Amino acid sequence: MRGKRVTKKLLAADPVYGNRLLTRLVNRVMERGKKRTAETQVYRALAILKEKGQEDPIKVFETAINNIGPKMEVRARRVGGASYQVPTEVRGDRRVSLALRWLVMFAQKRSNKEFHTFAEKLAVELLDASQGVGEAIKKRDTIHRAAEANRAFAHFKW
Repeated sequence: MRGKRVTKKLLAADPVYGNRLLTRLVNRVMERGKKRTAETQVYRALAILKEKGQEDPIKVFETAINNIGPKMEVRARRVGGASYQVPTEVRGDRRVSLALRWLVMFAQKRSNKEFHTFAEKLAVELLDASQGVGEAIKKRDTIHRAAEANRAFAHFKW
């Protein structure tokens, strides 16, 4: 192994709920360094969840992230001039990163006819994901299917 092992910087917990995962979501939503705007959108989404009769929006958020996070994925591996899609287990931090990425991406892609603000889109995507439906869950299922289909190449794991 070359060089040193990179140490991950611990993010500060968000000021309202005291949740580090929420800080990561805010950072993922943020565009062009506008953190205050991103925070406003995320907190508004959580407020919308609370209005819709959800007991604890943070619990809904954490359930959604756990549901979206993939357990297996395929990685390209070159063996003897051929590339194989080798199924590998997704470790903790990457799993959460993928879940947050897909959550925000599919919230942004939601129709503007139904929902007007990003906060509304994010709230609905969170609610869907916590119930095991929605685009982010479909994406996870697609990744799982690809891993399942390529199980024959599992012996190429490194």
